Amino acid sequence: MSMSFTAMVVEQPEPKKFTRRIGTRSLEDLPAGDVVIRVAYSSLNYKDALSATGHPGVSRKFPHTPGIDAAGEVVSSENEAFKPGDEVIVTGFDLGMNTPGGFGQLIRVPAAWVVPKPDGLTLRETMILGTAGFTAALSVWKLEQNGVTPCSGDILVTGAGGGVGSLAVALLAKAGYRVVAGSSKDPDYLKQLGAAEVIGREEVLKDADRPMTKERWGGVVDVVGGDTLAAAIKSTRYGGSVTCCGLVGSADLNLNVYPFILRGVSLLGIDSVECAMGPRLQVWQRLAGPWKLDILNEVVNECTLDTLEEKIQAILKGQVRGRTLVKLPTT
Repeated sequence: MSMSFTAMVVEQPEPKKFTRRIGTRSLEDLPAGDVVIRVAYSSLNYKDALSATGHPGVSRKFPHTPGIDAAGEVVSSENEAFKPGDEVIVTGFDLGMNTPGGFGQLIRVPAAWVVPKPDGLTLRETMILGTAGFTAALSVWKLEQNGVTPCSGDILVTGAGGGVGSLAVALLAKAGYRVVAGSSKDPDYLKQLGAAEVIGREEVLKDADRPMTKERWGGVVDVVGGDTLAAAIKSTRYGGSVTCCGLVGSADLNLNVYPFILRGVSLLGIDSVECAMGPRLQVWQRLAGPWKLDILNEVVNECTLDTLEEKIQAILKGQVRGRTLVKLPTT
């Protein structure tokens, strides 16, 4: 099957120099895989912006098409689990990193990466959520699996103004938790998403130089890392849990063992990239059912491939709030 399609193409004309354009690629340019999908929607994540600039920590094969999220219809499948016309989702794994991703009209991937779109969500809604929403939901799911309930006390969400953080606020509120949003911006927006309280970074870090601080949080969803994560762990209540999925603050964690051996605090790592299919399906079912958000249209800005460049520049400068949906051409 020979087929051409429109995509963002990142090229490396010479060492350490990268260009990007909207151009034409061919199905033959895509790697081997079981399932060919016509992409209807993708979303813009910080990792996509890094891939678009040729960041070697994300992408090393060029020419390349970024886009770690994709939702659309199956065109063809060599795996009997999927048939043409099926609506499906792909997030994580190697999509958009070194495997051409959702910023192109077609992707070809292993069947093991593909999730059937759950009833209760449209393709558009799945990509408003995307990796950010899945990561946030996986964090909430892990807290629940570790015994954190709405009766456990306030739940802190750090970096609450970003994509993962803002959706974590909304999901926790939807699930009945009292949420404290840690962010220095947009308090009205965060309260609209369901935060009962918004605090600044200085309050999160209060007395953080001590071995442990006053017990405050029943659980924490941390997307920042570094000193913020350390401070959150030190102030988590006895038996509480802290999820960790980000490192924008720092990849280092300067911490003693007291919260773990004196308060029984659990630190739960969140990896949405290689997450096993069992938990992946469970979390998507939650997002389509009891955790379905009615505020999705309030957290999204929509763009096309032709207007994606300005959004990439904005996210690299930290000027994007909420989620950016990318609508692919239909022809």
